[in-house]
Amino acid sequence: MSEKGTQWIEKKDGVYWPSEKMKEKAFVSDPGIYREAKENPKEFWAERAKELIDWFDDDWNYIQKWNPPFFRWFEGATTNLSYNCIDRHIDDKKDKPAIIWEPEPLDEEKKVLTYGDLHREVQKFANVLKELGVEKGDAVTFWMPMIPETAVAALACQRIGAWHSIVYTAFSPEAVRKRMDDAGSKMLITADGFYRRGKAVELKDRINGALEKVDAESCIVVNRADLEPEMVDGRDHFLSNLKDSVDQSCEAEELDAEDIGFLLYTSGTTGKPKGIKHSVGGYMVQAALSMKWVFDFHDDDIFYSTADIGWITGHTYTLYGPLIHGGTTVWYEGSPDYPNLERWWEIIEENEATQFYTAPTALRMLVKMGKDLPDKHDLSSLRILGSVGEPIDPETWEWYFNKVGGGRCPIVDTYWQTETGGILLTSLPGMGPFVPGVAGVPLPPVNYDILDERAEPTDKGAVVIKEPFSPGMLRGVYKSPDKYKEEYWSRYGDKIYFSGDEGIVTEYEVGGQKLLKIVGRMDDLLEVAGHRLGTAELEDAVQTVDEVAEVAVVGKPHDVKGEVPALFVMLIEGAEPSDGLKDSIVKAVRREVGPVATPGEIYFVNDLPETESGKVIRRFLRSLLEDEELGDMRTAKNPECLKELAEKVGYSGPQEIPGYSS
Repeated sequence: MSEKGTQWIEKKDGVYWPSEKMKEKAFVSDPGIYREAKENPKEFWAERAKELIDWFDDDWNYIQKWNPPFFRWFEGATTNLSYNCIDRHIDDKKDKPAIIWEPEPLDEEKKVLTYGDLHREVQKFANVLKELGVEKGDAVTFWMPMIPETAVAALACQRIGAWHSIVYTAFSPEAVRKRMDDAGSKMLITADGFYRRGKAVELKDRINGALEKVDAESCIVVNRADLEPEMVDGRDHFLSNLKDSVDQSCEAEELDAEDIGFLLYTSGTTGKPKGIKHSVGGYMVQAALSMKWVFDFHDDDIFYSTADIGWITGHTYTLYGPLIHGGTTVWYEGSPDYPNLERWWEIIEENEATQFYTAPTALRMLVKMGKDLPDKHDLSSLRILGSVGEPIDPETWEWYFNKVGGGRCPIVDTYWQTETGGILLTSLPGMGPFVPGVAGVPLPPVNYDILDERAEPTDKGAVVIKEPFSPGMLRGVYKSPDKYKEEYWSRYGDKIYFSGDEGIVTEYEVGGQKLLKIVGRMDDLLEVAGHRLGTAELEDAVQTVDEVAEVAVVGKPHDVKGEVPALFVMLIEGAEPSDGLKDSIVKAVRREVGPVATPGEIYFVNDLPETESGKVIRRFLRSLLEDEELGDMRTAKNPECLKELAEKVGYSGPQEIPGYSS
């Protein structure tokens, strides 16, 4: 019996709750699970580990070992992520679609990779890696678009125990080089190019210079766009030339649960990106549980996540999560506005997707430019809508709910990070409640809290995680245990994980727990279109321009992207502000970091507010941009500079600044 058009949600007292149909369908609908999970959290995770994934040997030495701030889960047990995504499904699902790939060009047909196809192609790619000398524990860097070969390559790395390190294609070649250098990666997997907004975007030719700098030993190139890139003999190889000569069979390696599965670089508060380490076993258990419970993911579901593989959402929910459960995942190569603003709705309609997972930034763009376009399409196959990457405002939430979900579907507003590996905070479909702009409660039995500066619980403050943690949490920062401690386990001691985000405790509750609303970042990081960017990395890029003496970067509110980088730039003596200099700064940022970091505003200033020790007080800059109270201006050794800054940005906030009249 078709479930299309079913009412999965209902409104009571101004709040949305699951309907009886949703409760019957959902894997979990009893709020008592929150209490039960917290009574014995280790046993809870052990039961999920044996229920959700296959182990070669499940006789682990212990469930969890906690040596603050380091922890290990299921050590001694062996498994493999590639095996769990493919091999264990082969007998029953050989001909079932695993990945439905939608190319951007309309004159190309979509491709469907069955589990049988994936099994064959992953084994061949794994043997290609072996032939080129890749071994367990080696880092393999990807600079790859959303094409089937990217999924195949990632699963091939997992199969042999190599660590993939996937870099988003909107980052620059220089950003790729930095990540390869930090990881000690000697191999790059890339493509000749891909399609975006109707044009072929070069990859291989753009990365050649960076490959020279890291002394790469090999580069595998997928021929996607027939661009005929420059190839270096002995180093560069087209995948098509390598596949035919390798063995067709490659058994999955038995990996310890605590072996590292992949690195994923994220921006930090220094100019150097951090290589976040995720384990094989714990990450897989967390991905499996959150995929099943948060998205109510059933065997016949078709999951459509718009997240690029270069981000953690692309890892956990565009690739691994659906395949762990033997489901079908939809991949789309291109832009949501090509050839028109209906592309996503066409993909949902054509493939009868049951879950749709995307970012508020994209939704705001679609509201602004194509508000009523979902009405033209049959989206009645949808059962669950998801939001990820940044807080979703209530107005966008309501549009998403009514226009895309037809007023029928729960919206799981998911909060998590690259560091957590998977979703840890949301309202579950079978329990709710679903409140516009409010994320939800911790996934059982994770223990989120909101703390003030004295580490006391408060209604508005820092979002932290206390014991019990999730087994999918990061295992450290690659080659930098001190950075791991400093960034995540120092603000409140080595037993409390500091997320860097601010949250609010709301009046709503479920299972005896209050729902949390996420406000945004507290530290020197920006959330641009759902992507985290380090201010220090941007500032380092701007400093490469000779005329720049000093720069401070903060986020400026943006009605589509959430925020964009705003640059306050001081010039060296003799240099003059000009449009040409602005162009040079923009080019430097795009070259060193990538287009995703393109500045929204550049202000040339004579001074910046600083503490007595010389640290720039960025909260003043943010408050000026947001027309908010600056607070006590005497905390700056040079408060007189705020008059010029207020004039530059057109400050019209509530606080009087000496000498300035808005």
